Amino acid sequence: MRPPLPPFDLEGALRKVRAAEDAWNTRDPARVALAYSEDSRWRNRSEFIAGRTQIEAFLRRKWAREHEYRLIKEYWAHADNRIAVRFAYEWHDDDGQWFRSYGNENWEFDSRGLMRVRHASINDVAVDEVERVMRWQAGPRPQDHPGLSELVL
Repeated sequence: MRPPLPPFDLEGALRKVRAAEDAWNTRDPARVALAYSEDSRWRNRSEFIAGRTQIEAFLRRKWAREHEYRLIKEYWAHADNRIAVRFAYEWHDDDGQWFRSYGNENWEFDSRGLMRVRHASINDVAVDEVERVMRWQAGPRPQDHPGLSELVL
């Protein structure tokens, strides 16, 4: 079980979004993969991924090239066992070029609260280091750090 469980009310959906953000900010592929059902299906950009093993492998590749990754997710909408979010994250490549990646995700959960479907659309924008706004220590975003709407992202 991975509470909160569907059907989601607003409070449960908000908790689910923040829990996902906090987990992804650990950059721990094994930990993050446990939030997804064994048969979870993803579309991430142009890549199609199936099952926890592929999810974990994808996350290892992702975080091997996206250095100093910092993510903010924001609730958009929910109904029954589905949640929609928008997000932005900052990272730099091996050459030191910083990026801000913007996207939207649609999530569907099983009765145990595990995500069984994830559709992600993401765009990357090169930014200068001085334009960064996600500057907390590695790990979860501090509670007092502004969200996407406050940052006007």
